[in-house]
Amino acid sequence: MSFERNDHLNVKKSVALAAPSAAAGLDLQSAALLRSLGTRLRQMRKSQGFSRRSLSERSGVSPRYLAKVEAGDGNISIGLLIKLATALDRPIEHFLMVDAMFHSDLPHISQLYARADAAVRARVLQVLDPERIGLKKAQRLCLVGLRGAGKSTLGARMADVFDAPFIELNREIEKNAGMALGEIIALYGQEGYRQLEADTLTGIIEGHSRAVVAVAGGIVSEEGSFYHVLSRFHTVWLKASASEHMERVRAQGDVRPMQDNPHAMIQLRQILRSREALYTQSDYVLDTSGKSVDQSHIDLSQLIESCQILNSRAV
Repeated sequence: MSFERNDHLNVKKSVALAAPSAAAGLDLQSAALLRSLGTRLRQMRKSQGFSRRSLSERSGVSPRYLAKVEAGDGNISIGLLIKLATALDRPIEHFLMVDAMFHSDLPHISQLYARADAAVRARVLQVLDPERIGLKKAQRLCLVGLRGAGKSTLGARMADVFDAPFIELNREIEKNAGMALGEIIALYGQEGYRQLEADTLTGIIEGHSRAVVAVAGGIVSEEGSFYHVLSRFHTVWLKASASEHMERVRAQGDVRPMQDNPHAMIQLRQILRSREALYTQSDYVLDTSGKSVDQSHIDLSQLIESCQILNSRAV
């Protein structure tokens, strides 16, 4: 009887050794993905200080099965992978990236990117993938800055010099809405205006691969629209001091900024200070302080040529 029992155990052992693993029945690409997934799971677990048992308790996946998955021998289901991703507080796609895309800091970097504002995300993409972003921006130039920066004056001049259409975003919004800006805000409120702004901006991007656009100074406060500007246009911040902004607006015959408001200059400085960090997210900065329109015209046209934003001049 003892010999028969031993023979029986030996047969069971031989069958177990001969049984194919979960990965063995898969194609090479799938098996490689399972091994990569297992390695990544083990690294994430250890980086967070979890033992297999503690991760098992958090996820509901047995320690024995965790060991198989980490060894690349567990053909894990999407349901179990979601449980593990939730327990480790990581997006499920981090487990499925090819090895070349994986880095131990990637989950943290991804979270930082997700929390960043539109301007930071646009700059990150510009640094990491400048060629692709350059193609997305095509030959669209956008001038940003406070009222009185010279966006309309210089924008119209650049469009003429480089033979490109000139578009003032607010005028385009009025044309699309069939009413003046004041009426739009009175009828739809600031939220309605911002939606029209976003829709009009999208229309310009889709309809023009080459253009000079001037936008309102407050667009930087609307994250979605400003992200569109930064990611789909070559942007230039026309910079000036608060006093010059005020004087230029008054020189245009608009006395509203100062009328019945003794604190207008203080408020303007506060607005400029609060937006400055956003304006600096532009690709380029042109300081027009103390310069005539003609000198700023020369400086801006040289910047456009040297950076190849618009590739030809009008003859």
